[in-house]
Amino acid sequence: MKRIALFPGSFDPFTKGHEDIVLRGLSLFDEIIVAIGYNSSKSQRYFPIAFMVEKIEETFANYPNISVKTFSELTAEFAKKNKAKYLLRGLRNTTDFEYENSIAQVNRNLNNELESVFLITSPLFASINSSIIREVHRYQGDVSSMIPYKL
Repeated sequence: MKRIALFPGSFDPFTKGHEDIVLRGLSLFDEIIVAIGYNSSKSQRYFPIAFMVEKIEETFANYPNISVKTFSELTAEFAKKNKAKYLLRGLRNTTDFEYENSIAQVNRNLNNELESVFLITSPLFASINSSIIREVHRYQGDVSSMIPYKL
């Protein structure tokens, strides 16, 4: 049976830390779907979703087992529709763990076939997060060392 993992997030923007988690996840899964969700708690995106889809697809152009999809429903339902039995998530610190643990419990309750798999972020990327990148970019700072594509 094919091991399909969903790597869900808002990815506003997709970072080198995200790229690292996906590439490391390939040793565990046959296929990874980078799933860009429409986050109901975020009123407006900084980077348009279509732009992010294009940039993530460009990043993984040489990996036929990595795809990019968008969704606007519960992650557990989207996973079911895509035959994904795993959620791949990255953890930078204990704060991430607390947040992700709660989400993993809810997703498991909604879809009892769904396992959350957590990878610890590589130290090189632990300080990178999308909020910092948006702020640096907003004021014309150089974010090229934090993202795996050109803006």
